[in-house]
Amino acid sequence: MFKIASQTSLQETGAALINFGRAKDAKGDGMEISKLKKIVKESYGKIAQSGCGCSCSCRNKAAGQIAKSIGYSDAEISAAPDANLGLGCGNPTALGEIREGETVLDLGSGAGFDCFLAAKKTGKTGKVIGVDMTDAMVEKARANAAKYGYPNVEFRLGEIEELPVEHNSVDVIISNCVINLSPNKGKVFSEAYRVLKKGGRLFVSDIVLLKELSVSDRKNEELIAGCVGGAVLKDEYLKLITGAGFTIKTLSEDAGISKRQYEGFPLESLKVAAYK
Repeated sequence: MFKIASQTSLQETGAALINFGRAKDAKGDGMEISKLKKIVKESYGKIAQSGCGCSCSCRNKAAGQIAKSIGYSDAEISAAPDANLGLGCGNPTALGEIREGETVLDLGSGAGFDCFLAAKKTGKTGKVIGVDMTDAMVEKARANAAKYGYPNVEFRLGEIEELPVEHNSVDVIISNCVINLSPNKGKVFSEAYRVLKKGGRLFVSDIVLLKELSVSDRKNEELIAGCVGGAVLKDEYLKLITGAGFTIKTLSEDAGISKRQYEGFPLESLKVAAYK
């Protein structure tokens, strides 16, 4: 999942750590990247058990309250409450049309909340695939699928930079506050482009920066796991999407989430539709 370029000096290595998540830093000796991967996996393994999600203030807010503040209806929140861990920064299933009979892929599916909402739209003739890198999350999502009765939803253990999904097999991809965690966002979008059918759609809600973070914030493990430390500037994020081949449309931007969930860090929730 985490690949960065070999560096020729300690200075360059330090720069890669500070700016991890950018396409230009997507290589390295593997040791530091392994640590970053461990931070994310351990954090989200704990979230699977505790139910506290991806924001600095989750400990002070119920998951339902967070979900409502980022665009989910009461009906959606009550549809699968055990799957809502307060992990999002938007509602990707509401960003564009998901049609009956389509195949939907969720990048970083967590406990399955967005997958179950998507499954209501695809109907019994459609299929939803969730991919997550954390064993505990996949186990929890599979248990939730059985509990809530979603036989057409499948959860796969894997990394979003190396999707366990066939070429040209998906109609719609959704992702909610996950791609910011990846140290190789360019590869994530390239993989999304690979698995989408021609004419396929990508609906993403994610955290992007409005101002660069300090070196100490970049290295802060809590911020890395909390969807802040690995985020990139908005313009850079959009360039990574177009660089993968997509045509994009910015749907909305929520700067208010900075104070609501992220303790005032210079960031926003960006909602984007992209087309193959």
